[in-house]
This record gives sequence, structure tokens and C-alpha cells, in this order.
Amino acid sequence: MGSFFKRRFIKRQAVVTALTFTLLLFVPILSHLIASAPDIINASAAFAAEKKEAVESPAAKKEEKSKVEYPPAPKLKEKDYPRIKSVNSRIAVWILAQIHLFFAAFVLAVPIFVLVIEGVGKATGDERYDHMAHEFIKVSMTAFSLTATSGGILVFMLIAFYPDFMKYLASVFGSVMIIYAMLFLAESIFLYIYYYGWDNMRYGFRKWVHLTLGLMLNVVGMTIMVLGNSWATFMMAPSGVDASGVFTGNVWEAIRGPLWNALNLHRFIANIAYGGSVVGAYAAYKFLSAKSKEERAHYDWMGYTANIIAISALLPLPFAGYWLTAEIYAYSQTMGITLMGGAFAWLFITQAVLIGALFLSANYYLWCGMERIKGSERYTKYVKYIAAVIVICFLVWFTPHSLIMNEIEKKAVGGTHHPLLGPLGLMPAKNSAVNIMILFTFLSFTLYKRSSKITTAAWAKSGVAAEIAIFAVGIVNIIALGIYSYMVPSNIKVGMSVPQVFTTLSIIIAISIIESRMFKNAKSTGDIEWGKMPARSQYALLLLAVSFTWLMGLMGYVRSAIRQHWHVNSIMRDSSPDAFTPTIGYAANVVSVTTILFMLLVIFVFWLAQFAAKKQAEH
Repeated sequence: MGSFFKRRFIKRQAVVTALTFTLLLFVPILSHLIASAPDIINASAAFAAEKKEAVESPAAKKEEKSKVEYPPAPKLKEKDYPRIKSVNSRIAVWILAQIHLFFAAFVLAVPIFVLVIEGVGKATGDERYDHMAHEFIKVSMTAFSLTATSGGILVFMLIAFYPDFMKYLASVFGSVMIIYAMLFLAESIFLYIYYYGWDNMRYGFRKWVHLTLGLMLNVVGMTIMVLGNSWATFMMAPSGVDASGVFTGNVWEAIRGPLWNALNLHRFIANIAYGGSVVGAYAAYKFLSAKSKEERAHYDWMGYTANIIAISALLPLPFAGYWLTAEIYAYSQTMGITLMGGAFAWLFITQAVLIGALFLSANYYLWCGMERIKGSERYTKYVKYIAAVIVICFLVWFTPHSLIMNEIEKKAVGGTHHPLLGPLGLMPAKNSAVNIMILFTFLSFTLYKRSSKITTAAWAKSGVAAEIAIFAVGIVNIIALGIYSYMVPSNIKVGMSVPQVFTTLSIIIAISIIESRMFKNAKSTGDIEWGKMPARSQYALLLLAVSFTWLMGLMGYVRSAIRQHWHVNSIMRDSSPDAFTPTIGYAANVVSVTTILFMLLVIFVFWLAQFAAKKQAEH
């Protein structure tokens, strides 16, 4: 009976997904046809006009015929936008698009580290890695179906509410949209073969075939991501079009806009960190509901692995974010000022709070993790100092430069900037704080890795002294560069974060090299007692996932909203009845509602994965 229900569940899921992707395949084609409709309608008239122009030379006719004319960006009025009674088009598209992007980030990231974990299992011969990789991909299967479904609904909603905008976008990216849909179909094929063929291709040469399928799945997934990013960056910083929005005919120019590479890197790293955090939340959920020591041990190990993945991507993420911000400034100073010092400045304060929550929760989980390691007591005494530094940096990180005050308060303070705390709201202080926060998170991870080992290297004392010296000199250099940044002009100040980032990366690389050599033949303090984790540690993993989701929603809104009243920046104005720039509180509320809706869907995904596992166990 259990097998019967399982087969029915799998078939139903496969049918739903197949139908969804079939619809998705035709949606871009439909959009492209909509874009071409005026040309089709006027085809007969154009043909008649050609017949009347008999005086023209054959060469001229041939040249005219071969020339493709693209429409300029339409100048829309309020009446040009269809409306559905009692539905705010802006809010509806906003919420659905963000939920779709949440799921998309998750399902694009999971196969990346699943492939790595499966490869580690193949290389080491340890089947535990293989089983864990299989469970990771299992969690993403239902999420994949929800991604496809939400994406299909989103496209139809965009066509319904913004037909002229979609028509214009299709006139530029029509060919790419068709490729995008076909890639979705290819991704579904690779994913289903990869997942359902796991057991059949577990050993021997078939394992290499399975790893190849995983590689192809990731190649297709990354291609989908970068193509989708091109539409987003085109709306922010259009390229491949003239001042009136007329497409030049070179789609590669439209794709490769000034923000494209920066956004690709930022989303790639963010997706991995986010995927790790969501899988970590799943492991925490399973740990808290485990009935046996074996289950707790397994999901403890799974949660630890997911947290390491999230931390590994979280550390370079601020650098990728800075690159994207710098590219936005380089493209448009007005857009950059709006982003960091204008209408959206206070949303970055909220962002800072969430980033602080990410670093604190990730570090707290590592500190709790030391409880499962014998001999870790020699390092736990340093935790309070690391925590103090991270908290101080966190406070600097979310300190605002300007305060929201009435006139009486401004007079009392002496302006909109606090005389003592105001300088901490500037980028020199914030860049210094985030670099130090990254370094001390790396220090937490280093101490955790050391906890289970005792070095046997004769030069261990010298190695430790060298590490301390490198770390101390690096911190001093970061602070000194931050102080110096206050003394230089603004155009130089922006670039001062580069040597700070270089310093941080140099410290991480240098200490990692020393650690690997120093603990190469180290003695073990004993086996790690997986499952010996306090329940409170799992709530840190849950907080990590919630904070990351909230942060992604907030930054997704900011990145999109800095266009303000433009569909396509400076080319196609948004004149829809529901067009507005939300207040900070309003935007925060919508992002919060979206986060809650998504987390409820994630709980459903977790339950469904557990339900399927129970049916399999019964069988």
C-alpha cells in the first residue's frame, strides 16, 4: 500500500511539473508573438506599399527588405495598463516575483554543493557523503516544482498587467526567452534523471555517468541564472539600445550590460549561501523531531555541513555586494546616491541588522558545535572575546549616518548627524567593521577545526606566532585604512575599500596555508560526538535561514526599486495606476509578508519531504 501511494505521489508530481514546463515553453513564444503582432497585422499593407514603389531599384528594395526595424520604447499612459478590480498589480507582481526568486535561488544552489558532496563521497569511498547528497537533492525536488509553477504564474501575470512592457522586452530578448524556456525543460530532464537514477547509478562506471549528469544540471542551471539576470540588469542599466529604446539588433550587447557580471557573481555566491541556510534549516527541523540517537547524529552532521556551506559563501558575499554597488555608482551617480544616501538609505540599516544576525547565528552555531568535540575546552575560553568583537562591529555596521528627527531635536543635536556617532555611519567605518567581522568569523571556524586535533609539527609555536602576527597586523592595517579614508576626497574614498578587502583575503589565505601544513599529521582528540548538540543550537540554523530570506527579499526590492518610476531606466517610464515608491515602513511590511509566506511554503516542502521518506520507509 505504501508503495502504491508513493508511486501515485511521484507520478502526480512528475505530471504537474511536466505540464508546468510545457506551459513555460510556450509563454516566451507567446510573448514574442505579441511583440511581433503589429508587424503581422500590417504585413499586407506593407506588401501593397512595396508594389506601388515600382520606381525603386531592385538593389534598394533588397536592402530595405533585409533591414529589420525595431520599435522604440513605448510612451505609456495610465489607460494603457489593464486593471483587475481590487488587485494592486505592483504588490501582486512584487510578492509573487520575490517568492519565485526565493525558490529559484534555492533550487539553483543545491545541485552545486550536492555535486561537490557526491564527488567527495566518490573520491573517499565514504557512502555517508553520497547518502547526504541524495537527501539534499530530495529536499529540492518539491521546491523545483514550486519554482516552475510560481514562474509560470508570474509570466502570465506580467503579460496580463504589463502587456506593453513585456512586448517591448520581447522585442529585445525574444530569441533569448525561447532559449530560456528550452533550458528550463532541459533542467527538468537532467534533474529528474539525476534524482531518480541515483540508486541505479551509485557504483562503478555508472557513478561517473551520474556525476556527469549532475555537472550538466549545474551548467544548465547557471545558464538560466545568467540569462535571467540580463533582463534584470537591462531594466536597471539598458544596453544594446539607443536613447529612445530602439534595439540595435545585437542581443549580446543587450545581455552584457554594465551591471551583468557583478550581478551574476553576487547572485551566484548569494544562492550558495542561501541554499546552505535553507538545507541547514531542514536539518535543524529533522534534528529537533528526531526519535533516535542515530537520527540526531545524522541530521547534526547534515546541519553542520549546510552551515559550513552557508558560511563559506557568506564570507565573500559582502565583497561581491560591494562590487555590484560600485558598478551601479559607476553607471549612474544619481542611482548610486539614491541607493546608499537617499530614499533607500534606511533600508540599508535594516540590511545591516539582518547581516549582523547572519554572522551572529552562524558563529553561535559553531561555538555550540564545540560541545561535541573532546578537547575543545582549550579554545572555548576565547569565544567571549570573539563574540564581543563581532557585536561591536555589528553595532558600527548598522549605525546610521543621518537621523530622522524633528526640528527641535535637530537643534539639540546640532544637525541631522549625531556629533559622535555620525562618522560611524559613513562607509570607511562600515567597510572596516565588515572586514573585521569576516576575519573574526574565519577565526571562529579556524578554532572549531582545530578543536579535534593536536598538532605534532615541531615548528607549531612559531606557526601560531606567525598566525597571530599576520592577524594582528592585518587588523591594524584595516583600521588604519578606514581612518585614512576619512581624510581623502570622496572619489578616492570609494576605492579605499579595495586594499581593505585585499588585506582580509590575504590574511585568510595565509593562515589557511599555515593551518593546513601545521595540522597535516595532527593527532585526533577523539571522534566527534555527532548528535551531542544542545537544542538551542538548531534555532540558530533556523534563524540563519529566516534572516537570509528576509535579507534577500529586502535587497531584491532595493535593487529593483532604485529605478523608481521606470520600467527600463531612463527609457521606458512606469505610468501604471499602481506605480509608486513605497515608504520604508511599507516596503519592509511587504518584504516581511513575503518572507512569512515563503517560510510557510518551506515548511510545506519539509513536511512533504518527510512524508515521502515515511512512505519509502514503510515500503
